[in-house]
Amino acid sequence: MNKAIFFFIFLLLTACGKTEPVFEKLSSDAVILSFGDSLTYGTGASQNADYPSILSQLSSHEVINAGIPGEISRDGLNRLPSVLDEYQPDLLILIHGGNDILRKIPQKQTSDNLIEMISLAKQQNIKVVMLGVPELGLFLLSSSELYQQVAKAQKVPIDLETLPEILGDKKMKSDTIHPNDKGYKLMAENIFKLLTSSGAL
Repeated sequence: MNKAIFFFIFLLLTACGKTEPVFEKLSSDAVILSFGDSLTYGTGASQNADYPSILSQLSSHEVINAGIPGEISRDGLNRLPSVLDEYQPDLLILIHGGNDILRKIPQKQTSDNLIEMISLAKQQNIKVVMLGVPELGLFLLSSSELYQQVAKAQKVPIDLETLPEILGDKKMKSDTIHPNDKGYKLMAENIFKLLTSSGAL
């Protein structure tokens, strides 16, 4: 009964973009893998102003930037096993699916691909956190519902607020779909908060 109550509270907190500690703290030599598309790569950022570079400074951990601009989730799923083998990370930050939304790929396909990515990481005892990506519209108020659904199903800490906040503010964007240096800085700071609140840092 206690476990059921704890899980219910966890779901409520993740739905609000907040988490209770769910991980053991990373060791000092732990490797963090940032995996995704252009939002991870840092399109629109100055040199060393992408979020993985800033997060590395904030966390004092090695943070690998494994972002490929334009990648859809199907291709990310195909790429992930070799990236995990190469870097053997302790924690995975997954920010993917934005290009699926742009290309109007069915949400079921995107969800299935994200779930499989998470499963691949968990099979290797790699911690996973996610960020939700908003759907394009006149007002970017919230992440696509599929991210909350995937996070709940997979019991993964998630931040649903940061990218809608950044991409809804012209002052933090380099173009219509990418942050600028200010946006990536906020992105890194909020991911650092997510990792801290989840217990990883």
